[in-house]
Amino acid sequence: MKKYFVIGNPINHSLSPKLHNYWLKENKIDAIYDKKKIEEKNLQTIISKVKEKKIDGINVTVPFKKVVIPFLDKLSIEAEQTQSVNTIILKDNNLEGHNTDITGFAKAIKKLNFNLEGKKVFILGAGGVVPSIIFALNTMKVSKIIISNRTRQKAENLKMLFNNLNILEWGKVEDFDVIINATSLGLNNEEINLDFSNIGNDKLFYDVIYNPSETKFLREGRRLGNKVENGKLMFVYQAYEAFKLWHGLEPEINEHTLKILEDD
Repeated sequence: MKKYFVIGNPINHSLSPKLHNYWLKENKIDAIYDKKKIEEKNLQTIISKVKEKKIDGINVTVPFKKVVIPFLDKLSIEAEQTQSVNTIILKDNNLEGHNTDITGFAKAIKKLNFNLEGKKVFILGAGGVVPSIIFALNTMKVSKIIISNRTRQKAENLKMLFNNLNILEWGKVEDFDVIINATSLGLNNEEINLDFSNIGNDKLFYDVIYNPSETKFLREGRRLGNKVENGKLMFVYQAYEAFKLWHGLEPEINEHTLKILEDD
């Protein structure tokens, strides 16, 4: 039986096992997918198990998407350009790092029928999935990307990868068409504590968090008369791309797929 894992810290909120095990069963693949909370000092050990063929593939979530890179042999073009890896495979005895978050985000936005071309996008956060979102936004031809992070240096570091970023001090709000919460604030029902009362309505409030399905950030966006969307579809599409990489087939995405991810 093949073994797959998602690794991160925290990891309890992850619904990856639910989704991947459903697809494995549907496609009659003799494998199991589990989640594993690890410390950074144990990263190399668990990744080496893929090379030893004791583990067949790994998904990587916060806070390890960048720090896994030194332990890999090769990166896909997207993983190289974003310096972010969320999927690890063994190919020709090389540990390869891939980034399926970019496609996941792009497909999720496309499903919303929300045209981002020429739009101003405000991103909260600078870690984890943010490089992938910026990469995707640039392909969608947005007019401006503003980024704000509690630790400003992390935002500055991203500007070294993407020189079109505009950095805003944490706590300030600038005019935007789309705002994306890419921080972990909301996982445990925290508040972001930013004032959106003067930004008008008919904006898109997007939260990469999908569990819980509605964070306080999204509730506030809805209350102010804006369109809101959580990260569930992005999560499903990035998982779909990882599943394709590992198993060479495309799992089905339908209403039932989305239903199994609803909160227990």
